[in-house]
Amino acid sequence: MSTHSHYLAIDLGAESGRVMLGTLWEGRLTLEEIHRFSNGAVVIKGSRRWDLLHLYAEIVEGLRKAGARDLPIRSLSSDSWGVDYALMKGSEPFLTTPYQYRDERTDGSYERLGDVTREEIYAATGIQFMTINTLCQLHTDLLMRPEILKFADRFLLIGDTVNYLLGGDPVAEASLASTTQLFDPAKMDWARPLLARLGLPESIFPKVVPSGTVIGTLTPELQSETRLGAVKVVATCSHDTGAAVAAVPATDESGWAYLSSGTWSLLGVESPTPVLTEEARKLNFTNEVGYGGTVRLLKNIAGLWILQECMRFWRESGHDHTYTDLVNLALEAPALVSLINPGDARFLRSGGTTASGGMPAHIAEYCRETSQPVPETVGAIARCILESLSLLYRQSLGELEQLTGQTITRLHIVGGGTRNDLLNQCAASATGRRVITGPVEATAAGNILIQAIAGGSVASLTEARAIVARSFPQNTYEPQEPSVWEAAYARFTALP
Repeated sequence: MSTHSHYLAIDLGAESGRVMLGTLWEGRLTLEEIHRFSNGAVVIKGSRRWDLLHLYAEIVEGLRKAGARDLPIRSLSSDSWGVDYALMKGSEPFLTTPYQYRDERTDGSYERLGDVTREEIYAATGIQFMTINTLCQLHTDLLMRPEILKFADRFLLIGDTVNYLLGGDPVAEASLASTTQLFDPAKMDWARPLLARLGLPESIFPKVVPSGTVIGTLTPELQSETRLGAVKVVATCSHDTGAAVAAVPATDESGWAYLSSGTWSLLGVESPTPVLTEEARKLNFTNEVGYGGTVRLLKNIAGLWILQECMRFWRESGHDHTYTDLVNLALEAPALVSLINPGDARFLRSGGTTASGGMPAHIAEYCRETSQPVPETVGAIARCILESLSLLYRQSLGELEQLTGQTITRLHIVGGGTRNDLLNQCAASATGRRVITGPVEATAAGNILIQAIAGGSVASLTEARAIVARSFPQNTYEPQEPSVWEAAYARFTALP
């Protein structure tokens, strides 16, 4: 890599999106944010939807800004959250505005599947049971708007949809497809017998391609509009967590777990094969695909979403706190007073309106139900959330060791949550393991390095991770006060 190699990553998250410029030179990667834009559900006619037209327009604006740099861009790729999708017909970009995964239409979905059992679903897909899953959404379409499914000739998940709109083939990238609970991670293809059992039309399921596949070239109109020219479109890991895990700067093959920390906390290990045991099903672990056909054995945990919903409530109440404000206020509050189980259903949905008390009211309700002190201040509420998340990390790591037989000695935390020093220290103390944080922009880094592997500039995932380790700062947190946290964990595991 004696010359500069430039790539673009379109990284879409539940709160915001970015167009990132990545430059490889002399074994190091630099990242620059070219364009950032807002994202979020639009509530319309009683449903929660994604505004794809807004996202597309902002992406094109970011590509224009990149084109104005007059750099030789080798390729670009989009990544996104999982499970949500657009339905298409012919040249129509999408038939309806895509639902957001937190929409309540899928509540009770698994009870509506008739004689299709959870055991059957898990054996076929290895995906944990959450009503946000694509399985639940498409089956709800089948029941509530069957005419749309009959008219559509394919569906694409969000990251794949963006790649298609930019000029890629209408295909499903394996890491993103694996989030659907309709994908067989052993066969690396759609779980076709399950599709038939559910009555879903197999014709709408697109071809699956491996991570790092070149799928097309930027459309002629976008080449002209953005001045980028005939840039290749690559399906990297179209799932943001898959891309982030590819950028974990781990130096060996075992003894570590990863945590992608953001709106969701995704905690897991890399496995060469799916773990489809009854024990894994009962513990509700998921088998998602990673780069190179690896399996990300992980659990989806309701991460900083709970704190974000509190922040939204406080902002609408006239108190706009930054994350730094909240950490400082939390540090002033007493430690380990009140705990919640972040997996409780009330914390997975929107906190509701200001009039209802929002997410802080849900936390207060849970604490009253469990005979704990109700956190009254902003700092006490924030501390309750962060400490509870950390204890859930400990529980999940213990379950991972139980499932895999591995001893996990360190936890690599990547993503936006790495900026939260209090959460990182709580994670180390609660889990009793060394925590190593960084990079913050793991998803964009992984997206770009997989593009570089596809283009021949980087030899392997091992080399890509070495580049990450050289390119971005890392911080280390050691466990503190083990007896205090041991007592807190005993209280946590007794919570409903």
